[in-house]
Amino acid sequence: MSFVECSKVIVKQTSLIDGGLGAFASEKIKEGDLIEKGVVRVIDFDGNQNPYVLTWSEDKTKWAFASGCATFYNTSLTPNTKMVRDFDNNTFSIYALKDIDIDEELTHIYKSLKWRTCFDELKNKLVHN
Repeated sequence: MSFVECSKVIVKQTSLIDGGLGAFASEKIKEGDLIEKGVVRVIDFDGNQNPYVLTWSEDKTKWAFASGCATFYNTSLTPNTKMVRDFDNNTFSIYALKDIDIDEELTHIYKSLKWRTCFDELKNKLVHN
């Protein structure tokens, strides 16, 4: 059994972030399907200034690096995926919230979008678009 599975995802240029990368569907995905699963490495770090680590606790004190393509899912106020975190086992699963077409960008709402200072500029951009 593999702890990491991301074969339904490719990473390439996105139009959501200037010069940035995003995760995209490499095949059609049905609502409710598992898109990706993986593991994380919990790190001793303050992620408030770094947008490339995941919030890895409910109390906002732990941070982690994710395997696979998870780091490249951009945020959206109308996401098509949801990440489910398992803090006890340091694993995650990402599921489709709707049917997703091949080559459609995969987005979710960042758990820490409202309170992390590294997302201040991104919040303004989302609200004004």
